[in-house]
This record gives sequence, C-alpha cells and structure tokens, in this order.
Amino acid sequence: MAEIKTSQPAAAPPIWAPGDNGQEMPNTARVRDYWLGGSHHTHVDRRMAEQFTLCAPHLPYLVRTHRTFLRRVVTHLVHNGVRQFLDLGSGVPTVGQVHEVAQRADPESRVVYVDLDPVVVSESRELLAGRAGTAYVQADLCRPEEVLKAPELRAVLDLSQPVAVLVIDVLHFVPDSADPAGLLTAYANAFGPGTHVAVSHTCQDDRMVDAVRLFSDIYGFPTPSFAFRHPAEVVDLLAGFEIGEPGIVPLPLWRPDQQQHEPDRNPEQFHACAALARSRPAECR
Repeated sequence: MAEIKTSQPAAAPPIWAPGDNGQEMPNTARVRDYWLGGSHHTHVDRRMAEQFTLCAPHLPYLVRTHRTFLRRVVTHLVHNGVRQFLDLGSGVPTVGQVHEVAQRADPESRVVYVDLDPVVVSESRELLAGRAGTAYVQADLCRPEEVLKAPELRAVLDLSQPVAVLVIDVLHFVPDSADPAGLLTAYANAFGPGTHVAVSHTCQDDRMVDAVRLFSDIYGFPTPSFAFRHPAEVVDLLAGFEIGEPGIVPLPLWRPDQQQHEPDRNPEQFHACAALARSRPAECR
C-alpha cells in the first residue's frame, strides 16, 4: 500500500495542548461545540472537525450521545432534589450545557464548570458573564485540592450540602497513573452527604484506536494517550459508591428518552457506558 502524504504546516502544535490554541488554531472544545450544533467555533475548528470525521465517521454521534446523557442525568438529579453541580473537564458551556438544563428545571440551581485550557476558560467566562449561579474554574481535574479551594467554586457551591459531580466524556483523558477512582472519591468526600457522581466513559473500541492512529498518520499530529477502558474497569472506578438503577450500562440505555432525535438501533453494542452513583454514608466507608 502506497504511503499517504499530505501537505501540512511545519511544527504544528498538538491540538489538545492547553493554552496553545487561540482563535487561529483549532481547539477540541470548539470542535465538540461544532458537532453539538453550537455557534462558538471558527473555520479552523470546522476544518479540524471534518478531518476527525474522515478518520472516525461515528465520532460526532458519540459526542452527541454523551451530551444527551448529560441532559438526562442533570434533569433526573434536579427532579430528585439536587441543586448544585460541579462539571469537571466541561469544555465550552454551549448547547445543552448543565446550567441551561438545571436552571430550566429550577432557576435556583448552581453550576461550577472546570477546565484546564486557559483559552476555553477565557471564552467560557465571557459566555457566562452575568449568568447568576454559575462560575468557571481554571484547574486540572486531576488536582482536586486545587479545584475545591478555588474561590470561584466556593462563591457558588455550599460544600456542606450535596453536589452532583459530573465526569462526562472526560475520563478517557485520565490515565490509571492519576488514580481516577481515587479522584472520584476525593471529590465525593469533599461535599455533603448524598453527593452524586455521574460518569460517562468511552470504552475500548478498535475503531477508535484505529481512527486515532489514522488521524496521526494522515495529518501528522502526535496523538495523546487515551484510556479507553472496558466497562468492567469503569465498574472498578465506582467501587466505593452505591450505583443507582439501571447500573453501569451502554450510554443509550441509561434512562433513555423516548423522544430523542437520534435513537440508537443497537444500544447494547454502544462503545461507551454511563452510570449515576451516590457516595456511601460515612459509617459505611
């Protein structure tokens, strides 16, 4: 098979490098915004989205399915009395984001977003300007002590009360060496009794691994180390929690919305899973 060669800019920076990408360089958060039908992206983001889709045609649908889970789980939590949300690795707060869903159900809901990329944080703070009950923290989700001591967070969330910690479509960026199970526990233990952790995780999928490799080969970008875990490994991440119904299931099967616009024809085969778990009482830990 002949080698595929394409023209490319010299010394192009990795597209996921925090802080390296302004308006003239593509940014994965804005690429996701494009796939989600938002308006906070540029022509370079759209071009990058098309390059991703060439290598992984199913990727935009996967991103949208994670987002529909986010909307379902936030709605479920508000209806069950939760009014505080911490969204880790959230990206740009755009179409169907947490504050839109939660405050539509109850205007008193409060939401704090967390992301490491200063470009994403700057743009997101502009989008949230004047929005009551919201804040954006620039921090690494793998450093919970930094996230939890942020003044922006403490101005919005009451740490003595339960919080819903949202870890949606982001754990595949957290390697085992960062102790993802320990991170989830640290966040849950920082808040009041009854705190929840909602997780969605892209799982091991040969198509995704091949797509990442193909993207790197064609476009010359180095690829990050992804942790596409098996569902059994996601179970292990939540071993210290009480997992609610329907358990850890493929994304489309977590309390499905019968009115959704993109029903999955084979949801049991979906290569991503989701769960909503609750912190155990202190005496049970």
